Amino acid sequence: MSIFKELKRGIILENPTFRLVLGMCPTLAVTTLAINGIGMGLATTAVLIGSNVAIAALKNLIPSQVRIPCYIVIISTFVTIISMLMEAYVYPLYEALGIFLPLIVVNCIILGRAEAYASKHSVGMSALDGLAIGLGFTLSLTTIGSIREILGAGSIFGYALVGENVTMATIFSLPPGAFFTLGTLMAIINAVTRKKSPRKKAVAKREA
Repeated sequence: MSIFKELKRGIILENPTFRLVLGMCPTLAVTTLAINGIGMGLATTAVLIGSNVAIAALKNLIPSQVRIPCYIVIISTFVTIISMLMEAYVYPLYEALGIFLPLIVVNCIILGRAEAYASKHSVGMSALDGLAIGLGFTLSLTTIGSIREILGAGSIFGYALVGENVTMATIFSLPPGAFFTLGTLMAIINAVTRKKSPRKKAVAKREA
Protein backbone atom coordinates (compact mmCIF):
# COMPACT_ATOMS: atom_id res chain seq x y z
CA MET A 1 0.00 0.00 0.00
CA SER A 2 1.36 3.42 -0.97
CA ILE A 3 1.97 6.18 1.55
CA PHE A 4 -0.66 8.35 -0.15
CA LYS A 5 -3.33 5.64 0.09
CA GLU A 6 -2.48 5.00 3.74
CA LEU A 7 -2.75 8.71 4.57
CA LYS A 8 -6.01 8.98 2.63
CA ARG A 9 -7.41 6.04 4.56
CA GLY A 10 -6.56 7.51 7.95
CA ILE A 11 -7.54 11.08 7.18
CA ILE A 12 -10.68 10.52 5.06
CA LEU A 13 -11.90 6.96 4.57
CA GLU A 14 -11.39 5.80 8.17
CA ASN A 15 -11.31 9.15 9.93
CA PRO A 16 -11.56 8.23 13.63
CA THR A 17 -13.91 11.10 14.47
CA PHE A 18 -16.25 11.50 11.52
CA ARG A 19 -16.30 7.97 10.10
CA LEU A 20 -15.43 5.56 12.94
CA VAL A 21 -16.88 7.79 15.70
CA LEU A 22 -14.07 7.03 18.17
CA GLY A 23 -12.46 9.21 20.82
CA MET A 24 -15.62 11.21 21.46
CA CYS A 25 -14.70 12.34 25.00
CA PRO A 26 -11.75 14.57 24.01
CA THR A 27 -13.49 15.51 20.78
CA LEU A 28 -16.43 17.03 22.62
CA ALA A 29 -14.61 18.29 25.70
CA VAL A 30 -11.44 20.07 24.57
CA THR A 31 -12.52 21.60 21.25
CA THR A 32 -13.72 24.92 22.68
CA LEU A 33 -10.63 26.47 21.05
CA ALA A 34 -8.78 25.59 17.87
CA ILE A 35 -5.41 25.47 19.66
CA ASN A 36 -6.80 22.90 22.09
CA GLY A 37 -7.84 20.70 19.17
CA ILE A 38 -4.39 20.87 17.63
CA GLY A 39 -2.70 20.18 20.97
CA MET A 40 -4.83 17.15 21.79
CA GLY A 41 -4.58 15.86 18.23
CA LEU A 42 -0.79 16.12 18.05
CA ALA A 43 -0.36 14.57 21.50
CA THR A 44 -2.57 11.66 20.44
CA THR A 45 -0.65 11.34 17.16
CA ALA A 46 2.67 11.11 19.00
CA VAL A 47 1.29 8.42 21.30
CA LEU A 48 -0.21 6.56 18.33
CA ILE A 49 3.07 6.47 16.43
CA GLY A 50 5.15 5.53 19.46
CA SER A 51 2.84 2.81 20.74
CA ASN A 52 2.24 1.35 17.27
CA VAL A 53 5.98 1.10 16.64
CA ALA A 54 6.67 -0.46 20.03
CA ILE A 55 3.83 -2.96 19.77
CA ALA A 56 4.75 -3.92 16.21
CA ALA A 57 8.35 -4.50 17.32
CA LEU A 58 7.36 -6.55 20.37
CA LYS A 59 4.31 -8.38 19.03
CA ASN A 60 6.09 -11.75 18.80
CA LEU A 61 7.33 -11.45 22.39
CA ILE A 62 3.99 -10.54 24.00
CA PRO A 63 1.90 -13.56 25.09
CA SER A 64 -1.56 -13.42 23.54
CA GLN A 65 -3.20 -14.04 26.92
CA VAL A 66 -1.91 -10.75 28.35
CA ARG A 67 -1.59 -8.67 25.20
CA ILE A 68 -4.19 -6.04 26.23
CA PRO A 69 -2.53 -5.26 29.62
CA CYS A 70 0.84 -5.11 27.84
CA TYR A 71 -0.56 -2.73 25.24
CA ILE A 72 -1.93 -0.46 27.97
CA VAL A 73 1.44 -0.39 29.76
CA ILE A 74 3.19 0.57 26.51
CA ILE A 75 0.58 3.23 25.71
CA SER A 76 0.70 4.69 29.23
CA THR A 77 4.48 4.98 28.96
CA PHE A 78 4.22 7.16 25.87
CA VAL A 79 1.37 9.18 27.37
CA THR A 80 3.51 9.90 30.44
CA ILE A 81 6.41 11.03 28.25
CA ILE A 82 4.19 13.33 26.19
CA SER A 83 2.53 14.73 29.31
CA MET A 84 5.88 15.54 30.92
CA LEU A 85 7.16 17.21 27.73
CA MET A 86 4.01 19.32 27.39
CA GLU A 87 4.11 20.31 31.05
CA ALA A 88 7.72 21.42 30.65
CA TYR A 89 7.51 23.27 27.33
CA VAL A 90 3.85 24.20 26.62
CA TYR A 91 2.39 24.51 30.11
CA PRO A 92 -0.63 26.70 29.16
CA LEU A 93 -1.77 24.05 26.66
CA TYR A 94 -1.00 21.27 29.14
CA GLU A 95 -3.17 23.04 31.71
CA ALA A 96 -5.98 23.67 29.19
CA LEU A 97 -6.20 19.99 28.20
CA GLY A 98 -6.30 18.98 31.86
CA ILE A 99 -7.45 15.47 32.71
CA PHE A 100 -8.04 14.59 29.06
CA LEU A 101 -4.30 14.41 28.42
CA PRO A 102 -3.62 11.44 30.76
CA LEU A 103 -6.90 9.91 29.59
CA ILE A 104 -5.27 9.30 26.20
CA VAL A 105 -4.21 6.02 27.82
CA VAL A 106 -7.78 4.71 27.56
CA ASN A 107 -8.62 6.39 24.25
CA CYS A 108 -10.23 3.68 22.13
CA ILE A 109 -8.42 4.96 19.04
CA ILE A 110 -5.01 4.09 20.52
CA LEU A 111 -5.91 0.64 21.80
CA GLY A 112 -7.96 -0.10 18.70
CA ARG A 113 -5.05 0.57 16.34
CA ALA A 114 -2.73 -1.47 18.57
CA GLU A 115 -5.05 -4.48 18.46
CA ALA A 116 -6.32 -4.19 14.89
CA TYR A 117 -3.18 -3.01 13.08
CA ALA A 118 0.13 -2.77 14.97
CA SER A 119 -0.09 -6.32 16.31
CA LYS A 120 -0.41 -7.66 12.75
CA HIS A 121 1.89 -5.47 10.65
CA SER A 122 5.50 -4.37 10.35
CA VAL A 123 7.08 -1.53 12.30
CA GLY A 124 7.17 0.77 9.26
CA MET A 125 3.55 0.21 8.29
CA SER A 126 2.44 0.56 11.91
CA ALA A 127 4.24 3.90 12.19
CA LEU A 128 2.54 5.09 9.00
CA ASP A 129 -0.83 3.91 10.29
CA GLY A 130 -0.32 5.83 13.52
CA LEU A 131 0.62 8.95 11.56
CA ALA A 132 -2.39 8.67 9.23
CA ILE A 133 -4.96 8.04 11.96
CA GLY A 134 -3.36 10.72 14.15
CA LEU A 135 -3.49 13.32 11.38
CA GLY A 136 -7.13 12.46 10.75
CA PHE A 137 -7.90 12.92 14.44
CA THR A 138 -5.91 16.17 14.60
CA LEU A 139 -7.64 17.66 11.56
CA SER A 140 -11.04 16.68 12.94
CA LEU A 141 -10.44 18.26 16.34
CA THR A 142 -8.92 21.38 14.80
CA THR A 143 -11.89 21.80 12.46
CA ILE A 144 -14.41 21.42 15.26
CA GLY A 145 -12.39 23.69 17.56
CA SER A 146 -12.05 26.37 14.87
CA ILE A 147 -15.78 26.42 14.14
CA ARG A 148 -16.68 26.56 17.84
CA GLU A 149 -14.13 29.30 18.55
CA ILE A 150 -15.21 31.44 15.61
CA LEU A 151 -18.93 31.13 16.31
CA GLY A 152 -18.67 31.09 20.09
CA ALA A 153 -15.96 33.63 20.82
CA GLY A 154 -15.52 35.49 17.56
CA SER A 155 -11.84 34.62 17.38
CA ILE A 156 -9.49 32.07 15.86
CA PHE A 157 -6.32 30.87 17.59
CA GLY A 158 -6.85 33.69 20.07
CA TYR A 159 -7.04 36.46 17.47
CA ALA A 160 -10.30 38.43 17.56
CA LEU A 161 -12.28 38.50 14.32
CA VAL A 162 -15.00 40.89 15.47
CA GLY A 163 -15.28 43.86 17.80
CA GLU A 164 -15.51 43.47 21.56
CA ASN A 165 -19.12 44.65 21.70
CA VAL A 166 -20.39 42.12 19.15
CA THR A 167 -22.38 39.28 20.73
CA MET A 168 -21.56 35.85 19.31
CA ALA A 169 -23.43 32.55 19.55
CA THR A 170 -21.93 31.64 22.91
CA ILE A 171 -23.74 28.29 22.89
CA PHE A 172 -20.92 27.02 20.66
CA SER A 173 -18.52 27.49 23.57
CA LEU A 174 -20.75 25.25 25.73
CA PRO A 175 -21.26 21.46 25.62
CA PRO A 176 -24.40 21.64 23.42
CA GLY A 177 -22.36 23.50 20.82
CA ALA A 178 -19.91 20.60 20.65
CA PHE A 179 -22.68 18.11 19.88
CA PHE A 180 -24.28 20.42 17.32
CA THR A 181 -20.98 21.10 15.53
CA LEU A 182 -19.94 17.44 15.49
CA GLY A 183 -23.36 16.26 14.29
CA THR A 184 -23.54 18.87 11.54
CA LEU A 185 -20.05 18.07 10.24
CA MET A 186 -20.75 14.33 10.29
CA ALA A 187 -23.98 14.85 8.35
CA ILE A 188 -22.20 16.98 5.73
CA ILE A 189 -19.31 14.54 5.35
CA ASN A 190 -21.62 11.53 5.08
CA ALA A 191 -23.74 13.32 2.48
CA VAL A 192 -20.69 14.24 0.40
CA THR A 193 -18.96 10.87 0.61
CA ARG A 194 -22.01 8.63 0.41
CA LYS A 195 -21.64 5.99 -2.26
CA LYS A 196 -24.18 3.56 -3.59
CA SER A 197 -23.79 -0.03 -2.48
CA PRO A 198 -23.20 -2.69 -5.18
CA ARG A 199 -26.81 -3.80 -4.77
CA LYS A 200 -28.15 -0.29 -5.29
CA LYS A 201 -25.88 0.18 -8.27
CA ALA A 202 -27.23 -3.02 -9.82
CA VAL A 203 -30.83 -1.92 -9.22
CA ALA A 204 -30.13 1.49 -10.71
CA LYS A 205 -28.51 -0.12 -13.73
CA ARG A 206 -31.52 -2.40 -14.32
CA GLU A 207 -33.92 0.52 -13.94
CA ALA A 208 -31.93 2.52 -16.50
